[in-house]
Parts: sequence; structure tokens; C-alpha cells
Amino acid sequence: MKKLVSVILAVIILVPSLFVTAFAEAEMNAQVPVEIKALILPKFESGDMAGDFPGEAQYYYEAYCAGGDEYSIKGGFEDNMLYVKDGVAIYITGMGKVNAAMSLNSILLDDRFDFSDAYVISTGCAGSAYEYGVMGDVFVITAAVDYDLGHHADIRELSGETDTTWFHDESYDSSSYKILDAELMEKVYDLVKDVEISTTEKTKNFMAVTFDGAEWATRDPQVLKGTTVTGDNYWKGMYDHANAILMTQTYGCPDPYALTEMEDVALAVVLDRLDMLDRFIIIRDSVNMDVFMNGASPESLWDPEFDESLASEESVEAADIFATAMENNFKVGSVVVDAILDGTL
Repeated sequence: MKKLVSVILAVIILVPSLFVTAFAEAEMNAQVPVEIKALILPKFESGDMAGDFPGEAQYYYEAYCAGGDEYSIKGGFEDNMLYVKDGVAIYITGMGKVNAAMSLNSILLDDRFDFSDAYVISTGCAGSAYEYGVMGDVFVITAAVDYDLGHHADIRELSGETDTTWFHDESYDSSSYKILDAELMEKVYDLVKDVEISTTEKTKNFMAVTFDGAEWATRDPQVLKGTTVTGDNYWKGMYDHANAILMTQTYGCPDPYALTEMEDVALAVVLDRLDMLDRFIIIRDSVNMDVFMNGASPESLWDPEFDESLASEESVEAADIFATAMENNFKVGSVVVDAILDGTL
């Protein structure tokens, strides 16, 4: 009888402890953050995430995150999800510096995910610098500059003749430019410099006609290095082209001004503040130029009634290069993502 009582008491004591242990293990497992090895940041998608005309996200989503988990991000866009599968995450940040910075900061501070060893890859389209890039090129960016910080003057109010209308203000230098990790950029460029990318006959003819057959404008697209100038202002024209060159030189960027876009310096500032700038990679493709082409003017191109998309195959800015450039970007970027996943980067 005493033996039976002892067994019953042991069971009574043991069962709660088993429940406590099981509950503790379940709670611990629930709190283990999802490890992210590569966070890919496109800025917009043209339609669906898969199966239709490609925007900046589609090729990457189809290759790495289709069928994976989806997470809503507090502080991000209400309808945008963080797609996660096998260590790769993709989030569409929105366009412009504020949207991009808010999205990235919200993602990186979400304790459901572990970004302690993650690389952050900014990807998307941009405009090539006149006399440096052609539409269809893909760039490994080595420095990002803020177009808007400093002082801008209207050319009509300057007292003398000048090619530039931007004035440096060093009080902004902590966030007006970021130079990316040189060793990492060399590794990335060595991985991708020989990737074969494409153009279209229409785009080649478009470039040749616009720039009078100039040798720089009629070459085939390449994978190159360069500096990007980030502006919330979607600008074009020779004065701001000169400004972009001046900014790049003023900040001591390691490579020439190559592209202009609307997000990358803001992403770099976020990563610098979170001590992650040494794992930031920018892969950008060119879909237009930083000067007016094909007879377009500011009045014609930006008239409120002019609603032509860069993705139109009749674009006066981009000819028919958009879809090809998206594919070029993925051909290059996927090499980088694969190297991150297999540990060779």
C-alpha cells in the first residue's frame, strides 16, 4: 500500500513538471527568431509578385521566396509583406528615401527575425550617367550620395556663369554620403563582372540616334562599378548631371558617378546606424538616362497628362529596355545571393 501511495505521489509530482518543461520548451521554440542570410530590397513591383510583367521584385521572388512564409511588418506598408524562405527575405520598400528608410528600419528591428549575419541587397532600376553608362547596364555600387543635402540654387539666380548649381555643406556629411565596404565590393564585383547581360535592337538604335552614334552610347551593356546619387527629386538634365559629378568628387567616392535613383543612400544611413553597413550590397540596372532623350523636354515628359510608364515598350525615356534590364539585374544579383547562401561570399 505504501508503495502504491509513493508511486501515485511520484506521478502527481512528475506530471506537472513534465507539463512545465514541455510548455517552457514550446515557449522557447516559439521565440527563436528566423535566421535571415540575405534580405533583398526592391522598391516596387509592376503587378503581381509572379507570372506577369516583371518589376523589381518578381524574378527574385520567383527564384527564392515563392511558396515561403509571409509576415506583416509594423511600420512598413499595410499591404506589403516580408516574404521569407530558406534564409532569404524579400520586402518591397516603396519609392523614395523616407519610404525606403522606414521600411528597412522596421524590418531590422523586428525581433521575430535574426539579421546578425545577414547581407542586405538593394536592387532595382536607375538612370545612367550621360557618357558613362548605357541602358541595360548593371552596376555594383561602391558609394551612395544624397542629391538633396547641401544647397541647390536656381541657375537663373546665380551671379556668374557656371555648370553647377549645388553647394556643399559639410554639416550634413554624416548622412549625405556613404562609402560601402571596399573589400566586400571587390568580392562582389569579381563574382559578377563577367555575367553576360543583354539589350534589345530597339534600345541600341534609340541610344545611337539620340547620341549621334557616339562610341560610349552604342556599346553592349556591361556589369560595371560606380557611385549612385540618390534623390527624392526625380531629376534630369545636364546641370544636375554636372552637380552629380561634383558631389561624387566632393565626397571622395572611389568610383565615378554612374547612376541616379531614389533610395540607396537612405538605406545606407539606416544600416550604418545599426552597424551593418559592411554587409550592404547595391545591384542596380539602368532603364533610362540622366539627360533628356528622343526630343523629350521637361514640359513634355512631366506634363500631368503624360502618363507613359518607363515599362512601356514605346517609352520616350526607356525604349523597350525595361523588362530586359530587370532580367539583367537578376542574372547578376542571383549570383550574389547564391554566393551568400553557399557561404562563398
